[in-house]
Amino acid sequence: MEQQAFPGGMEEHMSNGLLEVTGLTVRVEDKEILHGINLSINQGETHVLMGPNGAGKSTLGYALMGNPRYEATAGEILFQGKRINEEGADKRARDGMFLSFQNPIEISGLTLSSFIRSAVEQRRGERARLSAFRKELGQAMELLQMDRAYGDRDLNVGFSGGEKKKAEILQMLLLKPSLAILDETDSGLDVDAVRTVSLGVKEYQKDREGGLLIITHSTRILESLHVDKTHIMVDGRIVKTGGAALVEEINRNGFEQYLGQQGCARGGR
Repeated sequence: MEQQAFPGGMEEHMSNGLLEVTGLTVRVEDKEILHGINLSINQGETHVLMGPNGAGKSTLGYALMGNPRYEATAGEILFQGKRINEEGADKRARDGMFLSFQNPIEISGLTLSSFIRSAVEQRRGERARLSAFRKELGQAMELLQMDRAYGDRDLNVGFSGGEKKKAEILQMLLLKPSLAILDETDSGLDVDAVRTVSLGVKEYQKDREGGLLIITHSTRILESLHVDKTHIMVDGRIVKTGGAALVEEINRNGFEQYLGQQGCARGGR
């Protein structure tokens, strides 16, 4: 796992601001899940959000993406300098935010390639030339070791868990979002699939133009990735922030030392 320092001082840090979350409190139905979350991600940075099952990690991803089930009752979300609390998920996606899901949906009658092409056109605000799109799609599929025939299959229908995760990384590579949120992308994958998905994530990281938030309770997908900051979430609160070394600490010792910190109330998702 790589760790690098960004060159430059405070002026560069401020100019690269991508996501700024301040005091975010989130409810699901009648239950408060997140309590006063603060999080800053700059352009080109990779952040990791770790914590035990039920800590509230996925809730943060859904809330950032604007899922209406996850109600932000306090706090502020700034994306690329603009307050987006009231914006829907579609608008946030068009503006450059991307979320991969733990359980991607299946859509019969819509091929994977057609879905991605439509998403790319909405993201860019213009029609995608078919020849150029097919070339770019093919190159990304080759990187992810996906047979090009998958592009003609209905979206996620009959896909294995690993194929669904590869399809989401494929979407990310074609969409080139400003901020990609990967929620448990390595969950349920075998070693080879984790390695392939990691290749796609490294490709996204390569030009350091987009920010990345990896949500996980494991460390497998992080082994070969550059990590700038690591955040530990317990019971809906971020209880510690550190660098890449914090991932290694969790790998050795687990989350036990952080459980019960700050008087956290149980009930994260």
